[in-house]
Amino acid sequence: MNRSSSKLKRKINPMPEFIEKALDDTGLKKDYLERPAYQRNDYLGWIDRAKKKETKQKRLNQMLHELKAGGVYMKMKHSASTKQK
Repeated sequence: MNRSSSKLKRKINPMPEFIEKALDDTGLKKDYLERPAYQRNDYLGWIDRAKKKETKQKRLNQMLHELKAGGVYMKMKHSASTKQK
């Protein structure tokens, strides 16, 4: 087996306009961009896969809260993103 064909490839999720607007409006775009690429991609896919508008908004709010608070990713501790107080 060729090593390059054995690597997992994740789908790159595009940023929906409503998420970009929310990041801009809350001033959290810098915090979002400082997260690792896999986290940014996971957040976008997770939010956008929701079927109901209410669920998309709930997930968006969770992402925004986690970006603002720092130190957490998908309700799990993420020490690399901890903010200095």
